[in-house]
Amino acid sequence: MIETGKGAEATRSALLDVLTRSPAKRRPMWFMRQAGRYLPEYRSVREQAGSFLDLCYNPELAAEVTVQPLRRYDLDAAILFADILVVPHAMGLPLKFAEGEGPVLGTVRSMEDLDRLRPVVGTLEVTQVCRTVALTRGRLSAHLALIGFCGAPWTVASYMVGGGSSDRVMAKVAAYQRQEWFCALIDRLVKESIDYLSAQADAGAQAVQIFDSWAGDLVGTELEDFVIKPLAAIVAGVKARHPTLPVIVFARGVGMAQRRVAAIAGVNAIGVETEFALADLPENIVVQGNLDPIALLAGQDVVAAEVRRICSSVDRQRHIFNLGHGIRLGTDPAVVGAVVEAVRRCDG
Repeated sequence: MIETGKGAEATRSALLDVLTRSPAKRRPMWFMRQAGRYLPEYRSVREQAGSFLDLCYNPELAAEVTVQPLRRYDLDAAILFADILVVPHAMGLPLKFAEGEGPVLGTVRSMEDLDRLRPVVGTLEVTQVCRTVALTRGRLSAHLALIGFCGAPWTVASYMVGGGSSDRVMAKVAAYQRQEWFCALIDRLVKESIDYLSAQADAGAQAVQIFDSWAGDLVGTELEDFVIKPLAAIVAGVKARHPTLPVIVFARGVGMAQRRVAAIAGVNAIGVETEFALADLPENIVVQGNLDPIALLAGQDVVAAEVRRICSSVDRQRHIFNLGHGIRLGTDPAVVGAVVEAVRRCDG
């Protein structure tokens, strides 16, 4: 069972305390992509697994890489090791990860394509991910929370339309044109995401995060219809099944529209991109973020100053320290450790 740092003295999760607005003994902290290629121990397991997808669907190995960062760092949560494209893969789209090139995914570009997709409940892919959740939860002590996750409908749909490409032009055109099949795809992804997150909660996830990594692509009514409303529908659906499950929403790049995200009924916290100041959000909102991942490439002195700036801008009882996006390949693990130490110093 994983025990780390001062947090091992506690019996409750600081992360869950802040998410539920209970008094927390310290500022909770975790990092997006905290398990990954910057860690040599991850690379060793990844080589053992064979391919990235083989690692995602091997519960024993996926649980191992999920807990690896907590052996190194005094963090407050593990986040499930998986991928946001598990849902379309479970729905029946072929998926592979080309080394150095990112995902290659089958496409959905018509109502006929959409009709061929299956529900995710009971699929091998979701079953294996949920086994990883259960194994991981059994390896963490009570003060360490386990976060499950999914990709948001807009972000996942953009990959499904583009075949895995990070070029979202085709998806944006379909959104602007209100193509019938595209609107139906968003609705379908809402349903499947609710089922997927609920399955993770049933398996032992104690909080979930919805990643809308490309939310900043859209503005105006498109932002409302294809980002805000689908996020709200997922939160409502998850809360209907798991009323006490904390939900974090990360709508990257939406700027001032973060206030609209925070206003979604049932949201416990919002993840905030680096470019938006946490202090500009209302004080009744729990915020997560938002150290620039690139700052970690600039060295320990830089990140120490940035940590002090961020921590001084927001009360720790409503703040989850994190990055504005995921840890980048090439980041020195020692610098990540320096960030953790700097956050703990800020808390005194």
